[in-house]
Amino acid sequence: MAQYFQVHPQNPQARLIKQAAEIIRQGGVIAYPTDSSYALGCQIGDKAALERIRRIRRTDDRHNFTLVCRDLSEVGLYAKVTNADYRIMKANTPGPYTFVLAATREVPRRLQHPRRKTIGLRVPDHPIPQALLAELDEPLMSSTLLLPGEKLPLSDPEEIRRRLEHQVDLVIDGGYCGLEPTTVVVLEDGKATIARRGKGEIAPLGVETLPPVEEA
Repeated sequence: MAQYFQVHPQNPQARLIKQAAEIIRQGGVIAYPTDSSYALGCQIGDKAALERIRRIRRTDDRHNFTLVCRDLSEVGLYAKVTNADYRIMKANTPGPYTFVLAATREVPRRLQHPRRKTIGLRVPDHPIPQALLAELDEPLMSSTLLLPGEKLPLSDPEEIRRRLEHQVDLVIDGGYCGLEPTTVVVLEDGKATIARRGKGEIAPLGVETLPPVEEA
């Protein structure tokens, strides 16, 4: 049965953040709030935990997972970022955007899109994941908490607890954080295109809009 932590959305309790990080390090899957919607997360190198998220979401290997980072200093290790790409990301982070870039060799193949060899990266503007990422000292492997057959992510932590208490190890209750997933932006040497419209303004990105693709 999942543990349930009520964490202050503006001033996260350090004791609870440390306990949450330890659950992740021990192979746990967590549900946690972000600046767009609730998400599922696990340790970046944990294959078994990643497969648990796939089962919860009922996704196949074409599903793009996202590396949630505390800032842009970690991005270059996992993605091939040109100066033009970096300028776009810096101007729009932290925020509700997922940036899709070519993956580096540091990214395990199972985390990459199988055909495009890309990885999604994002820097959330929310105190709880920021505190958790600082405690982990590495990115969090993540996916929007959107259950099979539903059009919107779960937003009520009590409902998340009720529906997933036997499938996740921890639910972090940070209050309501919205229903919109991130806007997904594909970056190619400074050229930005929208793969999915979500939360966040697109005008500052200077983008072209594309038809929807698989989620990131």
